[in-house]
Amino acid sequence: MRLKPAGAVATALVTVVTTVVTGVPPAAAQHRDGGYSAEIRRASYGVPHITARDFASLGFGVGYAQAEDNICVIAEKVVTVSAERSRFFGASGPTDANVRSDLFYRKAIDERTAERLLQGPRDGVHSPSDEVRDQIRGFVAGYNNYLRRTGAANLTDPACRAKPWVRPLTELDMWRASWASMVRAGSRAVLDGIVAAAPPTATGPAAVLDAPGAAAVVAARDGAPAGVGSNAYGLGAQATTHGGGMLLANPHFPWEGAERFYRMHLKVPGRYDVEGAALIGDPIIEIGHNRTLAWSHTVSTARRFVWHRLALVPGDPTAYYVDGRPVRMTTRTVTVRVPGPGGTTVPVSRTFHDTHFGPVVVVPGTFDWSATAAYAITDVNATNNRAFDGWLQMGRARTVRELKQVLDRHQFLPWVNVIASDARGEALYADHSVVPRVTHELAAACIPAPFQPLYAASGQAVLDGSRSACALGRDPDAAVPGILGPANLPTRFRADYVTNSNDSHWLANPEAPLEGYPRIIGNERTERSLRTRLGLDQVRGRLAGTDGLPGRGFTTARLWQTVFGNRAYGGELVRDDLVAVCTAHPTATASDGTTVDLRAACAALKGWDLHVDLDSRGAHLFTEFALAGGIRFADAFDAGDPVRTPSRLNTADPRVRTALADAVRKLAGIPLDARLGDIQTEPRGDRRIPIHGGRAEAGVFNMIISPLAPGVGYPKVVHGSSFVMAVELGPNGPSGRQILTYSQSSNPNSPWYADQTRLYSGKGWDTVKYTEAQLKADPNLRTYRVGEGSPRH
Repeated sequence: MRLKPAGAVATALVTVVTTVVTGVPPAAAQHRDGGYSAEIRRASYGVPHITARDFASLGFGVGYAQAEDNICVIAEKVVTVSAERSRFFGASGPTDANVRSDLFYRKAIDERTAERLLQGPRDGVHSPSDEVRDQIRGFVAGYNNYLRRTGAANLTDPACRAKPWVRPLTELDMWRASWASMVRAGSRAVLDGIVAAAPPTATGPAAVLDAPGAAAVVAARDGAPAGVGSNAYGLGAQATTHGGGMLLANPHFPWEGAERFYRMHLKVPGRYDVEGAALIGDPIIEIGHNRTLAWSHTVSTARRFVWHRLALVPGDPTAYYVDGRPVRMTTRTVTVRVPGPGGTTVPVSRTFHDTHFGPVVVVPGTFDWSATAAYAITDVNATNNRAFDGWLQMGRARTVRELKQVLDRHQFLPWVNVIASDARGEALYADHSVVPRVTHELAAACIPAPFQPLYAASGQAVLDGSRSACALGRDPDAAVPGILGPANLPTRFRADYVTNSNDSHWLANPEAPLEGYPRIIGNERTERSLRTRLGLDQVRGRLAGTDGLPGRGFTTARLWQTVFGNRAYGGELVRDDLVAVCTAHPTATASDGTTVDLRAACAALKGWDLHVDLDSRGAHLFTEFALAGGIRFADAFDAGDPVRTPSRLNTADPRVRTALADAVRKLAGIPLDARLGDIQTEPRGDRRIPIHGGRAEAGVFNMIISPLAPGVGYPKVVHGSSFVMAVELGPNGPSGRQILTYSQSSNPNSPWYADQTRLYSGKGWDTVKYTEAQLKADPNLRTYRVGEGSPRH
């Protein structure tokens, strides 16, 4: 029987794959006025307020300003998506992480992935728009203008001064970076498994590549990308003292690298006017506010890809059956250069295998490639070219109802929820992200019985790839094929509040749970995290006036006090019982079998103030206890009382005492009653800035993750609260507070390298500067203009 290649399978099976189109996409229209020009007004803490006459010039101003502050971050991001990490940053061997990254991105380059997305979809929303193309084109020109004026050898940031990997950008660089962001929770999350996938007959070094990253994704409880998270409140008229809307944005993101946020205010008069933040290298506000609407994002629990179990043709592990007909996989061999002996470079090649569903992926021990079965994924964000247009239109919406229309039309959010509020006093929660179309019916009919428990537990769908009836299909209201349409996605409008802290949609507001949605989006009627429970308890306490602060309802000051109140909810629930246990049993056996004296630990915990403030003593001991798995409850979760249950420590469980003993051993050399601010710090130059906040495992809302350095403490923040904004919307325009915890610039020689970090340490803030009056009142305001002549194409 003659085998058909994967691309020749019946079109009914093709759900989200865009047809390959050859040729370079046409350039955006040239500036009619003959060049780029933008005004940049630098306010306190270096925040740029950029105004331009059109979107190309606005992009130019953004590219220039971001290059001034973070050129090394952008340049390294481009090295990654250009598949050149091994060349410039080295590799220890053919299985090195840089090599795996390069192979993955080289495949995308060879397949012209970015070029195909720029052609726009054959069936769906028209994107990217001319306005967005102009922004990208202008951003590239602005970055290049700064680099050309300064010169790589004269950069003030030592991280990339005179480095060969700092070069002028192209528009394709930025579109490749955008694609990489879209697939962060999809194919990029299982990058190792894609690179490692080889048929069982394969030989050679490439066939022995491991897939640790892919294994971690399979083991994860939900679909949130590793290393990111967030809190957000959308407050309506019933929750605020002024009767309008209010928003808290508190994303938890890395403090170093390409996923740092950047504060800015962007304006094209009469067309766009938004203040907020975006990831460095992106030209549009992604979390922020305009005059009457504010929004934030939290990482969603929904899965971004589905597995397809392939029934392989006997004797040919690179062919599989669909409706009884054999289909051959397609292959592509890619090659990258890695450092060799004596300053040379040597090639490393890898052959990838693809199906009409998407790439074949291997996760050893779970999704193996055997003689009879293999597994491929469909990443529904792999063809998502709608994001920048979606965020652009979000910034133009005036109310949460208009925002919902933008979400419905573009369906662009790759892996985040949206929480929003407007000046009229209405709040919105929506997990309106891009989710594979696994309905209840499809899951029941097409997930084989052995994989049903995996779906129920984690939302990972393994579909029967041998039947065309198990393709993802299309919802009638979906923006593109293969994803759940708006009617299948959880949405809630409220006059009081909505919130999310990275659990699923279910308890956006406990008074109106969201239920009955496909499991691939998230779980329902299950125990919530301590951070989620604290977030809900804080809102309820403020509205009831039982939180210890005067009055009821939120002002921006009360909202700021709430997010930085630094309660440790886990400690509030179990500390007293834990002290009783260690008082009654002053010694315990650690995991390694050694006997540990708990008396000093007991005293430290008893004296702890149940917070993670700079002056909190013993907070780190409870954190390590929680990280060791010590918070074990005796009472059951009650879906009828999900915010308050469970709540009692299981003092009879021996693992509780073992966890405390392990924490004491882990903290050897560090006083158990040390002040948190003395041992949890962030380096800035030759100084160490004390840092408050703590781990979600201990039930802390203001999440800060600092790895323990044995005998020293927590000397470097790697992840946590980043861009924090509390904004009030009313008839006189927006007002409020905001901060970028790690400061605006990654350059140690920048005046804006540490200023906001010191401000964060003292729980301070910068003010919202949206109106002209607010901005002109800033005593540090500095204005300059950037531009260049007519751009060439």
